[in-house]
Amino acid sequence: MVEKNESGEVWVYAETQDGELQELSLELCGKSRELANKLGVKTGAVLIGNGIENVAAKLFEHGIDNVYLVEDKRLTNFRSSPYSYVVVELIKKYRPQIVLYGASNLGRDLAPRVASATQSGLTADCTNLDISDITEKNGTVHKNLLLQIRPAFGGNIVATIVNYDKLPQMATVREGVFPIPEADQNRHGNIIREFYLKDSESTKTEELLGLNAVEVIKRETQKRRINLKGARVIVAGGAGVGSKENFELLFELANLFGGAVGASRAAVDSGFISAEHQIGQTGSTVRPSIYIACGISGMVQHRVGMEDSAKIIAINSDSSAPIFSIAHYGIVGDLKQVIPLMIKAFREK
Repeated sequence: MVEKNESGEVWVYAETQDGELQELSLELCGKSRELANKLGVKTGAVLIGNGIENVAAKLFEHGIDNVYLVEDKRLTNFRSSPYSYVVVELIKKYRPQIVLYGASNLGRDLAPRVASATQSGLTADCTNLDISDITEKNGTVHKNLLLQIRPAFGGNIVATIVNYDKLPQMATVREGVFPIPEADQNRHGNIIREFYLKDSESTKTEELLGLNAVEVIKRETQKRRINLKGARVIVAGGAGVGSKENFELLFELANLFGGAVGASRAAVDSGFISAEHQIGQTGSTVRPSIYIACGISGMVQHRVGMEDSAKIIAINSDSSAPIFSIAHYGIVGDLKQVIPLMIKAFREK
């Protein structure tokens, strides 16, 4: 367990890929700045890799005060053991009170290892974060705790999780739940360089971390084929679409708008569309300008992934469907009749 430090910073693990900072980390920069302002402390970012010092400027522009930079040619590619070792050593030395990770494949690998090594708590897949005082039933008051908010019990409730006495308080955060803050190119910060894989300790360190156990011969990355997060218009279908063939209507409508097609978990589980289109608790979180929900009932598991959309249009034959409670515009009707009329109207005008 890390010794308590009430003036400790709010940290973000800055995830990079091929030397580029990931957008998910920029989303966390904005939230870390908000949390740090409430606590009256500074923000920090952990930046690990090789030849990535230039990334620090972008972190500063998006709200980070101090960047803890660890560069080594053996850290060029992410590997669980050496990366978690470096993060743990940084935490022990600088004692942040909060550490945030993106709920990416990398973050979900790294964060639990760090939590175990530091004997800290960890809440996974948070959809919101805040700071508040908590009073126990016995009257004990805990100041400035991190409220870690996430769907629980299959998305049927939203749980708020707190960690009373273990630091740092740590959470992984889902992609897309926080907006990327506007960059301030006049912001600057401090780069703090650390070297944990020293040459004088190389033999011991390599044995400890298995740095030579795996050789990376070639690394290939594949860009997302479905860019739901970047789409300004999303046409999403649920179980009510009825079939894979009926989804072609949604693709046609989305193409007219230059948008993307999304889906609820029910539609994916029914085999109507692939999982990469899934939006909701176990899929992507999106906030497009227009979200057209077709045949989606609107249960909380789906709503958590799209309810921040600027405009929500719901099409459902069931007038009592929960989706209408959050929709800005609702159409009660058969989507197989409504969508062709929408397509016709759009083409005519």
